[in-house]
Amino acid sequence: MDVKLIITDFDGTLVDTFEANYRAYSDAFEQSGLVLTREQYKECFGLRYDNFMKSMGIENTEVRQRIKELKGEFYPKYFEYLKVNAPLIEFIRAFHHSGRKTAIASTAREKNLRNALRYIGAEEDFDLILAGESVSKGKPDPEIYRTVMARLDMRPQDTLIFEDSEVGFKAAEAAGVRYIKVTHDFFDNGNRS
Repeated sequence: MDVKLIITDFDGTLVDTFEANYRAYSDAFEQSGLVLTREQYKECFGLRYDNFMKSMGIENTEVRQRIKELKGEFYPKYFEYLKVNAPLIEFIRAFHHSGRKTAIASTAREKNLRNALRYIGAEEDFDLILAGESVSKGKPDPEIYRTVMARLDMRPQDTLIFEDSEVGFKAAEAAGVRYIKVTHDFFDNGNRS
């Protein structure tokens, strides 16, 4: 197996972002006159934004847009709650420094994703960062993985994916790419790398 490209998911794989995301969304909901419980967010965590809003019963376009903008503003305020998967970041960093390709394929918004990567000092470790708005279909559709491979001129057999969710595993399988399941055992105490 000669891996030339590593693709990683972000939320729950490279970084446990649940707490920071929940707190930012909770503030955004509150500012919009709504309530988001931790249990509700657990059920929706990892969904694309439109699906998250739909599952919360929020149909109004203006309210959706307001929550999205407010969440983006509040998110950096809670970066202290990000828990970094230090072993995975170090592995990807070494792989990248050896001259091979690395990418992120995430449903997260690009602005939020890049802000978090800057905070943990890992933005420069990736040749390509593909966010949710870069593709028309979310995982379990393989579009995001196929797009990364096409942009970096790689084949499925050259690629290895790191994922933590069932929809991510299905997307990797549909793209014909081997993957490694990331569990919370990979994470450290939340120290930044």
